[in-house]
Amino acid sequence: MMTDTVQLSTKERILDCALTLFSEQGYDAASVAQIAEAVGIKPPSLYKHFKSKQEIFTALLDVMKNRYDVLEKSMHLNGTDALKDASRYEHMPDDELISIGKRLFSFFLHDSYTSRFRKMLTIEQYRNKALAQLYIQQYIDSALEYQKTLFTALAAAKNLHITDPETTAIQFYAPIFMLLSLCYADFSREQESLDRLEKHIRQFIKLYT
Repeated sequence: MMTDTVQLSTKERILDCALTLFSEQGYDAASVAQIAEAVGIKPPSLYKHFKSKQEIFTALLDVMKNRYDVLEKSMHLNGTDALKDASRYEHMPDDELISIGKRLFSFFLHDSYTSRFRKMLTIEQYRNKALAQLYIQQYIDSALEYQKTLFTALAAAKNLHITDPETTAIQFYAPIFMLLSLCYADFSREQESLDRLEKHIRQFIKLYT
């Protein structure tokens, strides 16, 4: 995965190189010395910017949140508070909903930080319990909770045919999760997956409205 072609500060280069190593070797296997070498500096110089590998990891979480927030704001969404987004979705045309779905899908697939971070957690979920829990929280629990809250609010506002918002959230999100996993394994399936995503959203709208 190529990183953004911009001039990076030393601190940004540390984060970028660290994430690449984490995504290739896993978080535990990549050392501070390796990160410093990849940046082209000595470990003592790295410690001027970050006190530990854990601090680098925490900074990466902040960077990803900021990048996601920028995307959501560009679509006039909150992205994490479903109740704040419910009124926008309530009056959204089908084609706009599909457009937003595709933009989010492409972001998670192509954003240079988000895609590498997910790859790292995919590797580490089988050998690091803390990172396994983060994987679950990042890509399953948080997404389902957002969708559940959103569908609960929309059911009340639009009288949708939803009796179990939690199950509805699973029915909506599971195919998207599957298509993303497919593309991470084989990027040549991206257009096919985007076409399937659109069909999924259109069918979902017909079922519940």
